[in-house]
Amino acid sequence: MAFKRIHVVVMDSVGIGEAPDAAQFDDFDVDTLGHIAREKGGLKMPNMAMLGLSNIREIAGVPVADKPQAYFTKMQETSAGKDTMTGHWEIMGLYIDTPFRVFPDGFPDELIKKIEDFSGRKVIGNKPASGTEIMEELGEEQLATGALIVYTSADSVLQIAANEELIPLEELYRICEYCREITRDEPYMLGRIIARPFVGKTAKTFERTANRHDYALKPFDKTVMDHLKDGGLDSIAIGKISDIFDDEGVTRSIRTKSNMDGMDKFIDLLSEDFHGMSFLNLVDFDALFGHRRDPIGYGDALEAFDARLPEVFANMKEDDLLLITADHGNDPTYRGTDHTREYVPLLAYSKQFKDGGKELDLRKTFADLGATVADNFKVKIPEYGESFLNDLK
Repeated sequence: MAFKRIHVVVMDSVGIGEAPDAAQFDDFDVDTLGHIAREKGGLKMPNMAMLGLSNIREIAGVPVADKPQAYFTKMQETSAGKDTMTGHWEIMGLYIDTPFRVFPDGFPDELIKKIEDFSGRKVIGNKPASGTEIMEELGEEQLATGALIVYTSADSVLQIAANEELIPLEELYRICEYCREITRDEPYMLGRIIARPFVGKTAKTFERTANRHDYALKPFDKTVMDHLKDGGLDSIAIGKISDIFDDEGVTRSIRTKSNMDGMDKFIDLLSEDFHGMSFLNLVDFDALFGHRRDPIGYGDALEAFDARLPEVFANMKEDDLLLITADHGNDPTYRGTDHTREYVPLLAYSKQFKDGGKELDLRKTFADLGATVADNFKVKIPEYGESFLNDLK
């Protein structure tokens, strides 16, 4: 069975239960979907139920489908990390044996000193934080002192927030470019540097601008996206996908503002004529609810996503394949604010599946998804991953 278009939807951080190696990542009894459903008293996701979500493993409130309409299974991450870049890169066929660094207690003094010496500005913050919260907390101090607001998150990232009315964009970008250069390798090995400009005069009026700029590491080898692009096929990135891959292998990038905006842009794209892959990341699950340990909000967002699926189904063409998955877990009931090492769901749906779907074998690497995409479009299959295309009948 061959498909003209494959649509990969990553529900960022929507894990489906503890992975076998979770203890190596200091994760115990983690279960993003299961614990959200428990806290919500059951999830109302009839469309994901129809596809076969609870056939992978039963989720409270989501009935097991007698005749699931999708092929279903779960995937296990093999790379040595549980961050966003690692998960997405593995989905597209890479294996990461050296994890990107995270700094849950802030960055080392020697790195901060390098930034201060280069910029001529003092650094404040230097801790994990929500971007909006740290802007409100330290934005007025920045205006008064001219300091740089440096912060991180559970991902491998160094972010610098700066008021555009005080620190010009050119200066902020130059500082971020310097930070990118000095953190590519050990002992820092950071996945991304992000410039986070904002405007406003007081904590209550501060707001981010559209001038964010990401400085990511490039994938260390070609991904399935590169092979699609090199083969003259479409590789359309929606949401933060372009940032995660530093634009490598991207033929078109579509920016989004939220999960719902991402679904709007995806559904609009379905009405276009293209040949290749679309790749959507829905980041709100992770950024707004997982890291902020909000299981109720997370559950509401899952239900809102489910409610948009009928529009997706209605706009899919007969020769489309929809692959719904995730990149890691982020159990909002777990301690701390870090990602959690979990299996991720995999649902494969097409209107060509006249008799519905059935269970696929457990996928032992996320790269099986990328291998399947490559197999379908007859481009180079990555070294890691085994295609399940022939199982889709």
